[in-house]
Amino acid sequence: MRKKLFIPGPVEVYEGVLKAMGTPMIGHRTKEYADLHGALKNKLQQLLYTKNKIYLCTSSGTGLMEACVRNCVNKKAAHFICGEFGERWFGISVTNGKEADQFKVDLGHAIKPEMVDKELATGKYDTVFITHNETSVGVMNPLQEIAEVVKKYPDVLLLVDAVSSMAGVKIEVDKWDIDVCLASTQKGFALPPGFAICSVSARTLERAKQVKNRGYYFDFLEFDNFDAKNQTPTTPSVSHLFALNYQLDQILKEGLENRFNRHKELAMICRDWVKAQDFKLFPEPGYESITMTTIDNTKKINVNKLNEELGKVGYMISAGYGKLKETTFRIAHMGDTTAQELKELLSTMDRIIRTY
Repeated sequence: MRKKLFIPGPVEVYEGVLKAMGTPMIGHRTKEYADLHGALKNKLQQLLYTKNKIYLCTSSGTGLMEACVRNCVNKKAAHFICGEFGERWFGISVTNGKEADQFKVDLGHAIKPEMVDKELATGKYDTVFITHNETSVGVMNPLQEIAEVVKKYPDVLLLVDAVSSMAGVKIEVDKWDIDVCLASTQKGFALPPGFAICSVSARTLERAKQVKNRGYYFDFLEFDNFDAKNQTPTTPSVSHLFALNYQLDQILKEGLENRFNRHKELAMICRDWVKAQDFKLFPEPGYESITMTTIDNTKKINVNKLNEELGKVGYMISAGYGKLKETTFRIAHMGDTTAQELKELLSTMDRIIRTY
């Protein structure tokens, strides 16, 4: 039986997107492609409230995480970490031979602005790396407040992993002075995995000119050279771009504020269910994710068994991640999920849990 996905990526992909992905192929050096590429950039700028450059990349989000490391770190990186994906970004810096420090909080806690301020005041760092929405713990870091702190340090670039928040949460790139804001397509955009996008500021490109050994595939300056022609340096997944173009039209048709509010409504529905079931939310109060919910398994239910039973009726949720695999479980509510669909899932979970 096909399962409707309520996991933190890939999320459920709807028929219109799949149909758009099957559009007949065009050459990636043709005018038709350039027109498609240019239209996508304009729509993504609207989504991100930015006039910055938009680059389209055939890779996972992790590829653009590595791009940030290779293009932006010239002195030393400061990685602020509240979960597994923040740790991954730090690991990428280290394996690329960059000078980097990591600053961690306890699992379930958010990065606070004063923590960032304290470390940047030392003058040691030229880049800040932060995961906006950490799906391993269900924490959404206060990005706007952190960005205000980074503004105090004009020589420091702010690099944001928005993989699981972009297209579900309002991110005002220009107002907040975010230098790189990156995401992949299998979460908030509700497309199949395999493609990534980012916004890149002018000062990021100036920094890249100073950095040696940027590589080729993820070189922002190479991206910028081809951007003038509405092309990518290497062959893109054109099928993803057809689907992304369709989906961005759907997002803009829904209305950005309506979409963001829908995600807030879904988060509240899920949190209310957690409380009604006498579970607990894992994140500290006030920093819960809007696009997915991480639940402290205080009742010690067998999550694998729950997922097996859900699979029999066409649903799938997610166990905990990493160190929290056995003690939490996660329900994603991002992309095109409706309130009715989420309520149907939760009602089914109620019925199954009552049999334990």
